[in-house]
Amino acid sequence: MSLLDRTRPLQPTQAPRRVPALWLALLATPLAASANSPVLILPDMADSFGVPTATATWLVTVFAWAVAVGTPLMAGLLRRRGLGVTLRLAAVLITAGTAVVAAAPWLPLAMAGRAAQAIGGAGLVTAAMSLAGSVRRMGVITAGFGILGAVGPLLGSTLAGAVSWRLSLAVGAVALLALPAVTRSADLSAPRDTTPFDGRGATLLVLLATALVLIPRFPLPAIAASLAAAALLALHVRAHPNGFVPASLLRTRTFVLSTLLACTFATSYFTLLFTVPQLLADRTGWSTSTIGTGQLIALLTGSMLSMALAAAAARWGRPRVLTILLTAGALAPLTALLAPWPPLLLLAATLAVLTTSAGQATLAVYATQAAPTAQRPTAIGLFSLGYQLGGAFGPAIAALVILSA
Repeated sequence: MSLLDRTRPLQPTQAPRRVPALWLALLATPLAASANSPVLILPDMADSFGVPTATATWLVTVFAWAVAVGTPLMAGLLRRRGLGVTLRLAAVLITAGTAVVAAAPWLPLAMAGRAAQAIGGAGLVTAAMSLAGSVRRMGVITAGFGILGAVGPLLGSTLAGAVSWRLSLAVGAVALLALPAVTRSADLSAPRDTTPFDGRGATLLVLLATALVLIPRFPLPAIAASLAAAALLALHVRAHPNGFVPASLLRTRTFVLSTLLACTFATSYFTLLFTVPQLLADRTGWSTSTIGTGQLIALLTGSMLSMALAAAAARWGRPRVLTILLTAGALAPLTALLAPWPPLLLLAATLAVLTTSAGQATLAVYATQAAPTAQRPTAIGLFSLGYQLGGAFGPAIAALVILSA
C-alpha cells in the first residue's frame, strides 16, 4: 500500500439501493392477471379452437404447470447467473409467448405460447421476491397478486368483448414496463457460484412437478408417476445433498411446513376462483358481467385485507398470524360448500384470497429466512413451486367440479 493509499480517507461502504416495492409489484403481479384472465372466457376460447370448454381448460392448466416448473428453474438461473441474465431471458420468453398466443390457429400451439409466457413470468416473480427482503414489502407484492388476480377475470372478459380473447392473454406483458426501473436500482451482477449445474436433479424435479399437476386429470397414472419421480429424486438428493434440491432445505422444518401450507392455501383459492362463477351462474340469475363484478369486489376486499395482515405480521407474531391464516383458510371452502344463500359464495372468495395472499407473503419470508443465505434463491424457487402447484391443482379440480355439476 502506498503512502497516498494510507493517507486517503476511507470511504464508507454504500448499501445497495432497494428497488421500490411498487416497481417490484408491477414486475411480478401481471402474471396473476394473465393466469386468471381466462376465467370468464373459456367458452369463447373453446369456440375459437373448435373444442369443448373442458378441453380449453388445458390452456389454464398448462400455464399453471409452466409457472410451477419454471419457478425453481428460474431461481436456479438467478442463483448461478445473476439477476441480469434472469430478467433478460424472462423478457424474451414473455415477448415470444405473447406473439405465439396472438397468432396461434390451433390449441396446442397456443398452449406452447402460454407456457413460454408462464416461464417468463415465473422468472420475473422470482426476481421480485428475491429483491423484497421483508414481510411488508413481500406483502405489497402478494397483495398485488390478489388485486391483479381479482381484476383478471373481469379484465379478460372486457378485453375479449371489446377486441379479442387473445388480447386478454397478453396482459402479462405489462410486467415488462417495470424492467427499466428494476435494472437501474438492482444489482445485476452474477453471483460467484462455481458449483456444477445439477441437471439430473432439475430434470427429476420437473418430472415430479409435472406428474403432480396431472393428478386431478389422470389420478392413477399420475399418482404412480409422482411416487416414482419422488423416489428417484429422494435417492438423487441423498447422493447429491448440495444439488438442485439441497438436502438441508428438505430437513428444515419451517421451510417444509411453510411450503406445504402455501400449496394448500393456493389449491383452495384457485379451485374457488374458477368454481364460484359457475356456481353463481347455476344458483342465481346473474349475468356474466354481474358475476364478474361481484367476484372482483370480493377478491379486491380480500387482497386489501391481506396487505393489512402482512403489514401487521411482524407486530403480531408468528403464532397469531398462523392462527388467522388457518382459520380463514378452513372457512373459505366450508363457506362455499355450506352457504345457504348463493351470494355468500363471494365471501368464500374473499376468505380464499385473504388466506393465499397473506399466506404467501408471510410464509415466503418464514421459509427463506430459515434457509442459509447462499440457498435463499433456491428456497424462494422451491417455495414458489409449492404455491404454484396449488395454482395448477385448483383449475384442474375446478374443471372436475364443473364437469360433474
